[in-house]
Amino acid sequence: MNLNIKLRQLVCAALVGMAFPAFSQVTYQAPPKAIADLVNAPSTPSVSFSKDGEWMMLLERADNPSIEELSQPELRIAGLRINPATSGPSRSRGVENIKIRKTKSGEEIQITGLPSKASMGSFSLSKDEKYLAFINTESNGISLWVVDLSTFAAKKLTDGILNDVMGNVLIWTPENQLLVKAVNPARGAMPQAPSAPAGPVVQETSGNAAPSRTYQDLLSNPYDETLFAYFMDSQLQLISLDGTSKTVGPKAMIKSFDLSPDGSYILVDIIKRPFSYLVPASRFPYDVEIWSKTGQKVKTLAQIPLDEVRPTGFDATVTGPRNINWRADKPAVLYWAEAQDGGDGKVEMEEREIVYTLAAPFSGQKQKLATTSLRFGGIAWSTDDFAVLNERWFGARREIRSVIDPSNPGAGKKVIIDRSYDDIYNDPGDPMFTENEYGRNVLIRKGNVLFMTSEGGSPEGSMPFLSTFDTKTKEQEILWRSQAPYYERAVKLLSDDGSEFITIKESTDIQPNYWLVNTKKRIAPQQITNFAHPFESIKNINKQLVKYKRNDGLDLSAVIYTPEGYDPKSDGPLPVLMWAYPREYKSAEIAAQVRGSKYRFTRLSWGSPIYWVTQGYAIMDQTEMPIVGEGDKEPNDYFIEQLVANAEAAIDHIVELGIGDRNRIAVGGHSYGAFMTANLLSHTDLFAAGIARSGAYNRTLTPFGFQYEQRTYWEAPEVYFNMSPFSFAHKVKTPILLIHGQADNNSGTFPIQSERYYNALKGHGATARLVFLPNESHGYAAKESILHTLYEMDSWLDKYVKNKNKIDTSK
Repeated sequence: MNLNIKLRQLVCAALVGMAFPAFSQVTYQAPPKAIADLVNAPSTPSVSFSKDGEWMMLLERADNPSIEELSQPELRIAGLRINPATSGPSRSRGVENIKIRKTKSGEEIQITGLPSKASMGSFSLSKDEKYLAFINTESNGISLWVVDLSTFAAKKLTDGILNDVMGNVLIWTPENQLLVKAVNPARGAMPQAPSAPAGPVVQETSGNAAPSRTYQDLLSNPYDETLFAYFMDSQLQLISLDGTSKTVGPKAMIKSFDLSPDGSYILVDIIKRPFSYLVPASRFPYDVEIWSKTGQKVKTLAQIPLDEVRPTGFDATVTGPRNINWRADKPAVLYWAEAQDGGDGKVEMEEREIVYTLAAPFSGQKQKLATTSLRFGGIAWSTDDFAVLNERWFGARREIRSVIDPSNPGAGKKVIIDRSYDDIYNDPGDPMFTENEYGRNVLIRKGNVLFMTSEGGSPEGSMPFLSTFDTKTKEQEILWRSQAPYYERAVKLLSDDGSEFITIKESTDIQPNYWLVNTKKRIAPQQITNFAHPFESIKNINKQLVKYKRNDGLDLSAVIYTPEGYDPKSDGPLPVLMWAYPREYKSAEIAAQVRGSKYRFTRLSWGSPIYWVTQGYAIMDQTEMPIVGEGDKEPNDYFIEQLVANAEAAIDHIVELGIGDRNRIAVGGHSYGAFMTANLLSHTDLFAAGIARSGAYNRTLTPFGFQYEQRTYWEAPEVYFNMSPFSFAHKVKTPILLIHGQADNNSGTFPIQSERYYNALKGHGATARLVFLPNESHGYAAKESILHTLYEMDSWLDKYVKNKNKIDTSK
């Protein structure tokens, strides 16, 4: 059967099965020109620095794809979305141009010889930084390219042979060759669907509890299994800079691969059967093998079973080895963690996990490196006598960082940080890294002193800083801090003493740009990029960070935008669009902390509410909606009452400021923000209208947990019922606009959530509109879809908010 015909049949069958509510097909529309022009503004290049910071790479990304591009054939299997024509991801949008810019001189060099109609990705510098490798997605495959950084010329090394369905696709060897994951040259043509099924699809359980969250795009029949095996079929190849190649190791369903730092061994994850219809490919069984650099198997390190049966709770994990990686500071030493509690976070244990190592040639016994009382969260390596061990525990929102001596595991660990990771006021930051002789990231340090960067949270908003942190005394010294009216972050350290570094600096109306800062020399910071302001039409809008209190005394905050030149005293109150996303906390003190900065650049993404400042609205963005449950209490036990209190406090404050018209306030959000919106309209009459994009509204459809709710439906049925807007559809009297991507790939937000909620609203006489966007996933990508979404939102706001008083209520 022709692939396009099969996919069309699958789509038609899915649409019939979903039984969408009857409504007319409309053509794509555009919002007002002022909004459309902002959507079409050019994107800003992304930046990557060389190891010494002497030059930077500027990556210019392509604009949003068209709906025609987004509608190309796509396979949705095993939690993956595959372009069958390329053996790569179906929804990737790559880089279209590369430039090199010298940091100090400002000289800018255009890379020549790049592919036409480029869609580039997976950029990787060779360890000596003489070459840059990347992949390019073409119409019928993914090719390998390389740039010679002495001539700044690109050339194509292979045809479209690479396999980028899952995991990584390329890595440099120390000899400046490229080890790549290619399509198995002998895999043949794509399997055709059988004309008739061989029999029913059967699943069976034998009494072992196997709770699983709600996943999208799972395997559903034997043909799906065949397709998955076909597209995973891979062969490692070694590609030289002249384009010659040789195979490395056997063909297999290769999930991922990684060279040892010295290039002598390859760590390979190989997926095997049985596959699952309950969980995505990331949880299928796989073997962890160690190969020589020429592809001979040295050892099977682990055989990871199918991960269908796992205890409930976000602190649950798998048994056996996990997070298997190479030590960054050694030629060929592996490390990993093994849970000692059966993967069950409810089991009380002092030594919950053990971290092991195994050195080449991998014939000895694993060695115990360290133990953790929380879940293992990784290791930041430095040298053989210094590393930082990370542990985290979701239930307590806790993290522990400890210094360990890998050369002397018996010495134990020294805790240097033990804190709530939600606490931004007391966040010492994260360590900075550099590359060692193996091209691996290791800590920047001087003896016991680390260099750290922090968001610098404070009651006045974030003021990022660069500091040293003495791991012996636990004392922190701030070397440099962002100063008002700017938001500035250190991103690259250039000197051993922390006196010279590169920052990215922005302000409300100043586009983020990179600066060279030297705190020792008495010279002014030097601007090293000059990216243009992409949103000139809103450059002078007003922005303020506001703070106010909830009825229980909890401090809240939001960012308010108003039109250029607006004065509440002379111009009066405006219609308001309030945009938010709820978050759960285990501490009221931490929930009350101010997040964000009034000095951040006003950047618009496709889903931003700020567009409507051009239409005469006040925008209340990043409106804090904390849900707090301290101690043994779970936040969601108080979800509705605290959500309503948050909304009441936000409305009262913007009205008291003279900015907002109490009778013309809309609330909106995306995903969990949509869930919030529907709940607010179910339990209050505070708003003139609501906008809910890509949400979930019936929590019985996500019975094994959602968002930060760890309990199952059967453990807390009242919570699931009371938090579901679907349960209270009969109470909604406020107009609500529902928008959803028909191909939503996010766990829990199946399109049926919006379909069934709309039907419930319609059945109870609510004013509602449901818009399904063809071929869009959880985030919208096609330009036509984005413009139409903004059109729908603008029309809804114009009718039910801005012109609310003109609505004829007599009909």
